[in-house]
Amino acid sequence: MNKVVRTHLLLTLVPACLLSAQTALAQETPREDKHYAGLLVTAFNHRTIGSASNEQATGSGAAVMVGTHINHLFHAEVRAGGGYRDAEVPKGDLTLSIDYFASWYMGLHYPVTDYANVYAQAGFSFIHGTAEITDANGQGNAQFRDLSGDFPDSSFSVSWVFGMDVEVLSDTYLVFEGGKLFKDTDTGANTFQFSTGLKYEF
Repeated sequence: MNKVVRTHLLLTLVPACLLSAQTALAQETPREDKHYAGLLVTAFNHRTIGSASNEQATGSGAAVMVGTHINHLFHAEVRAGGGYRDAEVPKGDLTLSIDYFASWYMGLHYPVTDYANVYAQAGFSFIHGTAEITDANGQGNAQFRDLSGDFPDSSFSVSWVFGMDVEVLSDTYLVFEGGKLFKDTDTGANTFQFSTGLKYEF
């Protein structure tokens, strides 16, 4: 009788132990073996607009990102996106739009808890946008004339981002970040990017 009980107990414990071991191995899959893809919603905050009053204006856009973990600390990433709501400059008849952009980053990420990571990344972006003045001779618009046309004039720029991702489901992260998308070297206008979205690792 004792032998039968021990046999049944053994047959019950072995699958349970194997299942636990498989779960532990799945949880310990190193990040460097994973890639990721995500979707971001972004606010484009344009600053230091104009040669006199240094105006600010905000537009909106979205981007997709694809990346890979090089090792447990470093990652590489590409992004592509564009704007869907233009920025209207308050003091003037100026509208700024980001038609499309593409970015390449190298980054460093560090786990602060079992489910959250902070990261920083820097790289280069190619940006195409336009600045349109509806009345170039209107009052207060003289300071914006240098911006009219392609925006930015210099399509390539250094970009950087600081952020945090928080795991909300298995391998699915909620992302919060902010940084600089570009600086227009001709006019001195800066555009910052503030984003949130979801990222999935696979």
